[in-house]
Amino acid sequence: MFNISDEMKTKVGIKLDDFESQMIFKCDLGDMKVKDCYIDEEHHEEVDMLGPNPSRMLALGVLGCLSASFIFCLKKRNFKVDDFKAEAEVIISRNESGFWRIKKIDVKIEPKINDPDSLKRAKQCLKETKNGISFFEEYCIVTQSVRAGIEVDVNFDL
Repeated sequence: MFNISDEMKTKVGIKLDDFESQMIFKCDLGDMKVKDCYIDEEHHEEVDMLGPNPSRMLALGVLGCLSASFIFCLKKRNFKVDDFKAEAEVIISRNESGFWRIKKIDVKIEPKINDPDSLKRAKQCLKETKNGISFFEEYCIVTQSVRAGIEVDVNFDL
């Protein structure tokens, strides 16, 4: 049984893959095995990129989590969407100190639901909670963590 005081931990890592550019990293997703995953901060031209940059990875994390939470809410109401797509736009600007920061992530979720009864039930997932967000958003670990501000500790092993 899950207890509110329980924690779950997972580890991920990266290793420098392109020693000439010094900006392409191969991902290590811990126990999860994928063929190839790269983070590419070197290329500014999308056609040359080996993988997404960290800003896109964050947006994909938010988008994937919100989409999964919405689909989960629909499944709890015993129905599926006819089609589904979603996109996120990352807005990056300089902060007061002149450093580039992610200012905002705009998410657009487009479930295709043809049946009026199913549409009515899907709208239940969109009802606003007392926190001012949609019901399904409460279950999205990534989005709610980003909104709350994630504590990040940085340590070096030199």
